[in-house]
Amino acid sequence: MLIMSAVIIFTRLDYSRTALLISWIVLPVITYLEFRLRQKFQKGRYAVIPHGFYKRLIECNPKKFIALDSPSLEYSDIIGIIVDSNEQLPAEWQQFIAEQLSKDTPVIDSVSAYESITGKSPLDHYGELAGHDLLPSQAYLGAKRIFESALIISTAPLTLPFVALVAVSVKLESKGPAFFVQRRVGKGGQEFSMYKIRSMRTDSEVNGAQFAGEDDPRITRIGKFIRKMRIDELPQFLNILKGDMALIGPRPEQAAFVKEFEKAIPLYSFRHIVRPGITGWAQVTHGYAADEDETREKLAHDFYYVKNLSIWLDLDIVFKTIKTMLTGFGAR
Repeated sequence: MLIMSAVIIFTRLDYSRTALLISWIVLPVITYLEFRLRQKFQKGRYAVIPHGFYKRLIECNPKKFIALDSPSLEYSDIIGIIVDSNEQLPAEWQQFIAEQLSKDTPVIDSVSAYESITGKSPLDHYGELAGHDLLPSQAYLGAKRIFESALIISTAPLTLPFVALVAVSVKLESKGPAFFVQRRVGKGGQEFSMYKIRSMRTDSEVNGAQFAGEDDPRITRIGKFIRKMRIDELPQFLNILKGDMALIGPRPEQAAFVKEFEKAIPLYSFRHIVRPGITGWAQVTHGYAADEDETREKLAHDFYYVKNLSIWLDLDIVFKTIKTMLTGFGAR
């Protein structure tokens, strides 16, 4: 759909604007609903082979996932077998799996099941990295960038006056520039200058970079509103046009924080495989991270996004972002 529309627009082929507009509205909704339906597990219980990665899966839903004591099924409502596909199993368990497959019983990887249930990837179970192609589709990323750029340019007559109005409000409330530029880390670990509408006092980081806390006194009155509604992020449309960012992707962190996280979390740089975004999976599912523990949790969601990047997941994030903007979830 992205590629087709880009070809039609840039080659100036004859087309019905109404039909194209309807297709852009209807098809994403249908695709999103299909994605949500496929995310749901069927009714019934899953038998889990107790080897490798399985304990945290059972902790997620003990009623849904049952650890087997022996290679046999004693339950009548089992609709699938879950196993760590990277674990070398004893012969009796291998035979059990083969028997279940011969009976057309679905066998599901335990990490995939955990990701589907929680929407995040386990940070300490990445032995399978070498055996999987984790690089996202370049065709999709290219089409996505074309669409995002076209969307930003076409909506500029609306967004530019609005940003100007907010900027004037910021200037009237407090001294200092209405915008500020901050160095962030993007794709490939490269630093870039990220633009934002100022929502804090001008002396907010005189003592160095620091997380924003609950009811942070550095945030101005207007700043609280524009942060809640994510309006302060609108200048990053320019970052998208420059190729530094995308509309959807892991949020870029400050360079000082990245260095600390990379020391504490060995796989932290995995999130830099794709361009950072204005909104992302971690933002709509976890919210703001204010310390290292919360950053680990957010990173698990970022990993899930990079591993499962697709139009379906991006559409899910779009709908969740709208809900987030209305509720102010995760804002600081």
